[in-house]
Amino acid sequence: MKKQHQVILSLGTNQGNRLENIENCIADLHREIGTLIKVSKLYETPSWGFESEKFYNCAVIMNTHKSAHQLLEEVLLLEEALGRVRHDSEGYQARVIDIDVIAYDEEIIASEKLQVPHPEMQNRLFVLLPMRDLNLDWRHPILQKYLHELLVLSEDKSNCVVVQNLQVPIASIRLEHFNYIAIEGNIGAGKTTLTNKLAEDFNAKTVLERFADNPFLPKFYEDQSRYAFPLEMSFLADRYQQITDDLAQFDLFKDFIVADYHIFKSLIFAKVTLAEDEFRLYKTMFDIIYKEMPKPDLYIYLYQSTERLLENIKERGRSYEQEIPAEYLEKINNGYLDYIKSQHDLNILIIDVTNRDFVSRQEDYVFVLNEIQKKLTL
Repeated sequence: MKKQHQVILSLGTNQGNRLENIENCIADLHREIGTLIKVSKLYETPSWGFESEKFYNCAVIMNTHKSAHQLLEEVLLLEEALGRVRHDSEGYQARVIDIDVIAYDEEIIASEKLQVPHPEMQNRLFVLLPMRDLNLDWRHPILQKYLHELLVLSEDKSNCVVVQNLQVPIASIRLEHFNYIAIEGNIGAGKTTLTNKLAEDFNAKTVLERFADNPFLPKFYEDQSRYAFPLEMSFLADRYQQITDDLAQFDLFKDFIVADYHIFKSLIFAKVTLAEDEFRLYKTMFDIIYKEMPKPDLYIYLYQSTERLLENIKERGRSYEQEIPAEYLEKINNGYLDYIKSQHDLNILIIDVTNRDFVSRQEDYVFVLNEIQKKLTL
């Protein structure tokens, strides 16, 4: 899964309850389109290019997997839903809400519908001043100038006044209070994707499993009985080594860490794949290792139906996974659920994501965040 795009949006309004318009827009952007990770102060600014009531303006940073043009389409629909009425006449107009795409990473886009960076951004203090609040390390890809340089060079002398601070939508979700979160799930459940999204949105450190480097994995899917024991032993050794090395880099009391696996998954998979005598030997080794492992503050299990897992596996296209039988996935699922029932010292959260897509649908990602937030309030 590729990293998310970082988008800068400028919001403006000069009709009706201006503060309410801005706050509703921020909430809807976050809930429906992409994750808002930073919001500037709110500014009152004079209208530009026409006589009208003063504007309220702000800027936001959004993380999203959406393309620039898909983002634009969704922003225009949101403007309409919030009461924006566009007129055919040329020139500037008063509006209930205005959402401009100012920047999309550091890309240059010049299409009929979208120009990025916004061609007038360097000439507008009501864009530059809120952007400065966001503490961006962003350089204009055409002008090759950083934000502080654009401000010095701007000829706009408008009187832009700070009104108040604005709330960042994710600020109330204090995931870092957990310090160490482990996200688990069956093959294809989306645990690595969610781990990376949380890390990008909440500035967390990641511990990611190196399953693709295991030489026994493709062989196991071809001949399970022959390669099950060396596969599980190599996974156990690698997970122990990796999680020990990776966690040693961090301070478990200060850093916020998100991992896409927990060492106990080794025992779950081994119980499914190994013969009885092999499993007894394996469990002896596992118990020794498990005692030394730090336990996560929150253990999240992403549940998905077997049918959905098979669809996900097919879609991501790893050749050695394509012949995984449904029965195997069901055994793994049951193994996880049995394990979860037996745990009394872990803080466990089960999230059913069978009918959810937290990459393509922002409302599904917000649902996941809200489920985690509930754990904070218990």
